[in-house]
Formats: sequence, structure tokens, C-alpha cells
Amino acid sequence: MSADDAIWTSLPVPALVLDAGDRIARINPAAEGFLMSSARAVTGQPVWDKLAVDAPLEEALERARRDGSPLFVNDVDVGTGDRAPLQCNLQIAPLSGEAGHMVLLISPRELAGRVSQGQSVKSAARSAIGMAEMLAHEIKNPLAGITGAAQLLSMNLSKDDLELTDLIVSESRRIVGLLEQVEQFGNVSAPRLQAVNIHDVLDRARRSAIVGFAADMTVIEDYDPSLPLALGDPDQLLQVILNLVKNAAEAAGKAGGTIRLHSYYEQSLRVRRGEGKGKTLPLQVEIIDDGPGLPPEIAAEVFEPFVSGRENGTGLGLALAAKIISDHDGWISVSSVPGRTVFRISLPLAPKEMEED
Repeated sequence: MSADDAIWTSLPVPALVLDAGDRIARINPAAEGFLMSSARAVTGQPVWDKLAVDAPLEEALERARRDGSPLFVNDVDVGTGDRAPLQCNLQIAPLSGEAGHMVLLISPRELAGRVSQGQSVKSAARSAIGMAEMLAHEIKNPLAGITGAAQLLSMNLSKDDLELTDLIVSESRRIVGLLEQVEQFGNVSAPRLQAVNIHDVLDRARRSAIVGFAADMTVIEDYDPSLPLALGDPDQLLQVILNLVKNAAEAAGKAGGTIRLHSYYEQSLRVRRGEGKGKTLPLQVEIIDDGPGLPPEIAAEVFEPFVSGRENGTGLGLALAAKIISDHDGWISVSSVPGRTVFRISLPLAPKEMEED
């Protein structure tokens, strides 16, 4: 392999070479992952048949080709038809030595914007843990006294007044339940990492969902059967996936809908946290639903504690999911528009020695 080929293959962002007719001449491995297609399948295809860009690029691209100048397009949605659009930056430049050919680099903002996600999630977790300790000591005991007093009062009250004491008891119990969820958020143990067949975890989640909270939903399996083993704690990963599937079912309501469990391999995803070495996260799991989508005002903060799109939601489920995935050295992200919400979990491979155990 020549030095040029090695650089092309090693590029961490999707890269495409377009010929003079805006057809795909070649792509790098990162672009194969982004397009979810092999180089052989897309070579010779019109690029705008494979990429949907929310910006009028054709004229600007032709002008850049004619003038031999680069073109930069920031903060545009780029989709492929197989995944929800991602906000990306695009860099386009003439390819030296090949007349009319252009290089297109796609830089998902997801990669740049969430590099510090692990640290922010863990910082938020520490704050929530401190709050949990304070709330447990300062609120739960008085609430128990209030509940007991209301129950005693109810023994000698009329039917109309009983409604008031019942309200006191039910609301007190609801607050206790919230505090217990806060405590659970702070008490998640470190993952017991092992080689995990992620499809076994997905199947456990699917079977639990269709006989329970997702009974009104259609749950579709869309797996890559060749996927290697992941490094993770199967019980904690099951907790995360069940939470995401439950959120999708609750968003759909009684009207029902479709949830798709999708797994695939994308070797280009690498995340660096702090000063550590970048970690490759090639195993991808997506929970995709056709519900109403996340409210725009919370979409950017949905993994933070106490942020919820539901009227009676605690805002802890997704924060807990983010904490667990961060503890796995993984990555969780979301892309949401009305009719399509995708929660994506990216996990590392299990080491070879674990696979052989």
C-alpha cells in the first residue's frame, strides 16, 4: 500500500472523490460506514442519490470545480436514507492531478460536539449523587411522617375529606418514588465487563417489551449477524436498551407505532476523552421509532439529569443511560425529527482473549 493509500484509508472522517459528473469515484472506509454501503456498491453512482444534503450545493460545487477553489459548508443536515440526518460540516476541494475531480469530506458535528460527553455526564452524575444523599436524609423521613399522619386522619373523615388525605398520601409516595430513582442514579455499580453478544441483549429487551410496555408497538429486528462481540456488562446494557425502548413506546402512546432495533459495524467512529488515547467504538446499536420526536427545546440536553419531555417524567432515565454507557467507555447520542427518532449506542470490541474464554 502506498503512502497516499494509507492516508486515505486512515482518514477518521468520511471522504469521497467525485468525478466531473458528480458521480462517486471512490470512498474511504469511514465513508463506507457513514453511507452503510460498500465502495463497490456506490462507485459510479450520482453522489446526490446517496447523500441528502439540506442545502443547494450543486451550483456551488460546480463553481468550486470551475474556479479550482475549495468550498466550505457548515451546519447542514446530511442524511443517507438509511439513517436520520446528522448535522455536519462539509469541506470540498479540487483533487490535485485529476481534472474535474473533487474531494468531499463530511465531518459530523456529533463527533465534535460530544467528545466531552463522558466527562459532563460523570460530572452531572456526581451532582445528582450529592443531591440524592441530601434528599434522602432531609425529605424521605418527614414524608413518611406526613403519610402516616394523613392515614391516621383518614380513619375518622367523611368521604369528601378522604379525597384530600388520599391526595396527600399519593403525592407523598410519588415524591418518595422520585427520590428512590435519584438514589438509583447515584448507586449504579461499575460495569462488570465481559464479551457480550449484543444481539442476545437486544433479544432479551425485545421479548420483555412486547409482553409489557410495548405490547401496542411493532418491534422489528434489523441485525448485522456478522457483528463481533462487544465489551460490556450485559445486565447494564439491557437496562439502557429497555429504557430507550420504553421511552419510544411511551412517546407513541396508545396509537402504537414501530420500533426498529438496528445493529451494524462502523469502523470509523473513534472518541478521545481528555488526554487519553482515542478509543475505537465500531459496534453500533440504534433504537429507532416513528413517534413524534423530542421537543426541540430539550433535544440538546436530553442526557442531562432532570430534563424530561414528558409531563410526569423524572428526567433521570436518559441521564442514567448516558452514565452507564460512559462507564463502558462508549458513546450515546440522539438524532430526532418528527416521525423518526434514533438513539445510537456505540461500544468497543471485546478483546480477543475474552472472546476465547
